[in-house]
Amino acid sequence: MKRYNGYFDHTLLKADATEKEILQICEEAKKYEFYAICVNACYISFAKKQLIDSKVKIASVIGFPLGACGTETKVFETKWACSQGAEEIDMVIAVGALKDGRLDFVREDIRKVVETAKQSNAIVKVILETCLLNDTEIVIGCHLAEEAGAAFVKTSTGFSSGGATVHHVELMKKTVGSSMQIKASGGIRTLETMKKMIEAGADRIGASASVAILKENEEKDS
Repeated sequence: MKRYNGYFDHTLLKADATEKEILQICEEAKKYEFYAICVNACYISFAKKQLIDSKVKIASVIGFPLGACGTETKVFETKWACSQGAEEIDMVIAVGALKDGRLDFVREDIRKVVETAKQSNAIVKVILETCLLNDTEIVIGCHLAEEAGAAFVKTSTGFSSGGATVHHVELMKKTVGSSMQIKASGGIRTLETMKKMIEAGADRIGASASVAILKENEEKDS
């Protein structure tokens, strides 16, 4: 049986998430040996206490879910999240600025978050929100993230009009090659969908259905 555990950022970002639910995803992440959990910043320190004796990393979101706050706000959020224990930062780009063609602004927005995260040895995943972009804009967004020093490009927040698609992951992989990694997220709820994303080039999967997907994989191999 192929082990998919290490692909997952086990995710809980809904507004009404409770401490009890955060505890549950931490326990699941330890049990199933997921790569990371991804939580809103207010839960980082709580999650860190639950994961202190595990290898599970903590990711948190910045400028989430719209990406429309000022760069200085994203920088402050990043610094604070890292101070709480975040090891990975998933930031949303300034989508409107990209669509406007204000590419220098978008690049600088990413670069300042990357530089702030690096001060705490954290990496940055850049959320493009691909459902709001055409193919040309996705390619440009990938190049800007690479130029700004980010480690990953990521498809989606999961809070907009659509999530990850095979086409978008393939396009992102074709654009960045081996120079960056790719995280597919948003709407990945089945084993078949996850496998398609990995085959298309995804290095990481963001999902709230991680446990259900692994159980489906175990059932198919039993």
